[in-house]
Amino acid sequence: MAMESIGRLINVVPIAAGVAISLKEAEAVTFVCTGSDTFTLTTATTFGGTYRAGSFFTPAWAPITRLHKSTSTAGTAAWTLSTITAADNTGAQTNLTAFTVFANSLPDTYTYLKCSVGAAGLVTAILHDLKVARKPANLTIVSA
Repeated sequence: MAMESIGRLINVVPIAAGVAISLKEAEAVTFVCTGSDTFTLTTATTFGGTYRAGSFFTPAWAPITRLHKSTSTAGTAAWTLSTITAADNTGAQTNLTAFTVFANSLPDTYTYLKCSVGAAGLVTAILHDLKVARKPANLTIVSA
């Protein structure tokens, strides 16, 4: 029997705008963002801790340098790659934008991320390169 990707390669938080996501059990998270909005990252050491913007850190924490974009949210247009000046936010975006944050890019002792929206954008978080493969029912709850 073939193994499914959920639990082996990925875990998903489909409605993730402003939701705390733990990167303790994954090497990275890709945020898939839709709508006309600016998407901003903050990070904390604990789930309920104080979430800090990139400018809080010295040097500034700026993990976003590559944005994958598409003019279609229905899969009818190709992705294009845009590079940006390193930042903790995407700047104004439209349509479909995806970017990846690697766990090893977080400041020391920080393991939680939030991708917040400025208005009504939507965010899905896809955790990938899981450290331990598990049955989906046994995956660590990433927003707790």
